[in-house]
Amino acid sequence: MKALERDYQTVVERKANPEEGSYTTYLYNKGLEKILKKVGEESTEVVIAALSQSKEELIGEICDLSYHVLVLMAEKGITLEDVEAELDRRAEKQHNLKAERKPIVNR
Repeated sequence: MKALERDYQTVVERKANPEEGSYTTYLYNKGLEKILKKVGEESTEVVIAALSQSKEELIGEICDLSYHVLVLMAEKGITLEDVEAELDRRAEKQHNLKAERKPIVNR
């Protein structure tokens, strides 16, 4: 079993069977807003680590973000298979270069 699969199973299990003292249970008890806040915080920490920290620290932040995204997925009923299917669908596309976004102009 791969690490993401193992971790996803763990967060799904905690959602179905809350365990006192579990951080995952705490997040589910606090609700979607708390989960989203943590995803946002961890995303920012990944960016900061990528700019100014070591590879090991960046890996740690990526792991933190991955965990919180897995919690969000379980909260919203999204499975790893759902994500894999979308990744497979996207992999079938070729020459999918997106144009640069136009700058925002305040009027």
